[in-house]
Amino acid sequence: MKSGSIRISAVIPATPKQVYQAWMSSKGHSAMTGSTAKVTARKGGAFTAWDGYISGKTLELEPDHGIVQSWRTTDFEEAAADSRLEISLVETKGGTRVTLKHSDIPAGQASGYRQGWIDYYFAPMKEHFAKAR
Repeated sequence: MKSGSIRISAVIPATPKQVYQAWMSSKGHSAMTGSTAKVTARKGGAFTAWDGYISGKTLELEPDHGIVQSWRTTDFEEAAADSRLEISLVETKGGTRVTLKHSDIPAGQASGYRQGWIDYYFAPMKEHFAKAR
């Protein structure tokens, strides 16, 4: 079966630097999603989010502009390869356009992750950063 991919974006009411710093810190990531995260903020560093449901490693960092991570959830079969998450941060009217390109998702799971990004990342991030303003 062929792996899936999604591309999704939203405008978050924060600067690219604020989003980047939150994504790459345990405290910030936990605060912006409303669930426990542990992040080692360096290339090659491991991370977990949503109380261990999500895990992976940071592959590339471009401070305040982009993050590339290997990414998997506990829903992946053990033998499945990690997926790839590319996060792009671009300043725009109203804040930062966060674009996620999520590829190599196990067959049949892409649509669930698309909705998951909306419900468990974009919605709480908008709320978190709006309160911080």
